[in-house]
Amino acid sequence: MRLQQLGLRDHADLRGAVRILVTGTAGFIGGAVARLLTAEGHDVVGVDAMLPQAHGATEAPAGTHRVDLRDPAPWPDLLRGVDAVSHQAAMVGTGVRVADLPGYAAHNDLGTAVLLAAMHDAGVRRLVLASSMVVYGEGRYACPEHGEQAPGPRPRAALDAGDFDHHCGVCDAPLAWSRVGEDARLDPRNAYAASKVAQEHYTAAWVRQDGATAVALRYHNVYGPMMPRDTPYSGVAAMFRSSLERGEPPRVFEDGAQMRDFVHVEDVARANLVALEAVERAGDGRLAAYNVCSGTPVSIAEVAALVASGSGRNLAPEVTGGYRLGDVRHVVASPERAAAELGFRAAVPPTRGLPEFAVTPLRS
Repeated sequence: MRLQQLGLRDHADLRGAVRILVTGTAGFIGGAVARLLTAEGHDVVGVDAMLPQAHGATEAPAGTHRVDLRDPAPWPDLLRGVDAVSHQAAMVGTGVRVADLPGYAAHNDLGTAVLLAAMHDAGVRRLVLASSMVVYGEGRYACPEHGEQAPGPRPRAALDAGDFDHHCGVCDAPLAWSRVGEDARLDPRNAYAASKVAQEHYTAAWVRQDGATAVALRYHNVYGPMMPRDTPYSGVAAMFRSSLERGEPPRVFEDGAQMRDFVHVEDVARANLVALEAVERAGDGRLAAYNVCSGTPVSIAEVAALVASGSGRNLAPEVTGGYRLGDVRHVVASPERAAAELGFRAAVPPTRGLPEFAVTPLRS
């Protein structure tokens, strides 16, 4: 696959200052992306809906336009002179209730579709989309004897009995996990995941119909400074930290052996920068997708222990055996395509970043 510098208006690229619209700049990841782009000398137009469930009653940060993505009226002015868009805004969390479906569809699906239509009208043809590992559903599994398998959701009866593994459909042995590449099937398991798949599909349609170029960055578990504290938008590392600060052991679901990839927000911001600088130009009208991950798998129990070690509190994780039906067992990314085609590899391993996270500033 051939890569070259992103073809921006007048053939400029990110080696010179360009104007980039970033959605979600009041958020954890969007804010980090906007700060890095600004530090690199680019002109950032910040946009955020300031959803109460994410930001409470706080005002939009200085320089951020408070805009509901679903409203087409502000976009002509906001996109004037813009060379590329970094779309980070979304409702996150898992969306565990059926009642959550309309909110995810409204903000993530419709909001993205309105943005893409506005970009078409404004002649903006370059996009980096924040996607997620959740589009894969379960990770990749294989039986040593019977090869790769694609298990369905785990039965409630097995979870109740404390059997958290997937099993071979032939010999019933527990399946081993392996790394998931970007060509894996998409299998969303909750409202948020379904909305992320929809965002990728809307973007792919826009690329084909508009002669545009786009990259979807599939973030794995992002953590780091200014992560939200104790909200539906908090990640498990932040929840472990909050427990430790209350003098309580971090509580781990299932048996703690669930494998994930935790990637530092500074690496995620850098991935966005390189995606804006170098993007697929094969001319075949396809959306390019890349895992953004540390490349160092860790179990959830190890995450809790690493955060505890950095906190200075001698509190071992409490493995509860509890479960959530929407959770998947293992999902671990392959970093190889991003390394080969974008030149991106994470710089912060979880063994360093998670202990440091225990004492970095969070956002209340």
